[in-house]
Amino acid sequence: MPEVFVGVGSNVDRELNIRSGLAALGREFGDIESSSVYCSEAVGFAGDAFLNLVIRFTTELTVAELGQRLRAIETAHGREANMPKFSSRTLDLDILLYGDASGEVDGVTLPREEVVYNAFVLRPLAELAPESKHPRLGKTFARLWAELSVRTEQRLEKINF
Repeated sequence: MPEVFVGVGSNVDRELNIRSGLAALGREFGDIESSSVYCSEAVGFAGDAFLNLVIRFTTELTVAELGQRLRAIETAHGREANMPKFSSRTLDLDILLYGDASGEVDGVTLPREEVVYNAFVLRPLAELAPESKHPRLGKTFARLWAELSVRTEQRLEKINF
């Protein structure tokens, strides 16, 4: 079964939606591991700060099936389907990595491009899987984070959750 990494974020009723979202993900996928939770400014629009983390689990679902299940959890948490890309979110669930998949799979670009340039994705991913390698770049997530952390102006705050 492929190991999957999913980015989890919210900037609307953040704590409530993250906790409820994690519970729903646990019910749907069984044992999940999660990174620490990080607070970061909204990227691409003026909005409230986000809480973000990354989870890991294994699944027999295809990428398309996984995406459908994640969308259903988002919808159950009040996310509207046709919101602009850069807008507030009750719950945002993004497939970051699906095993070693690289390229377009079931309409999803893998690994997700933002993995290497958004601190709120790469930092928790590097914490959860520091020695795992990016399928295209061949660099560990710890190394990618070290490289990004010295040049980014994105601020992250690790929070107790």
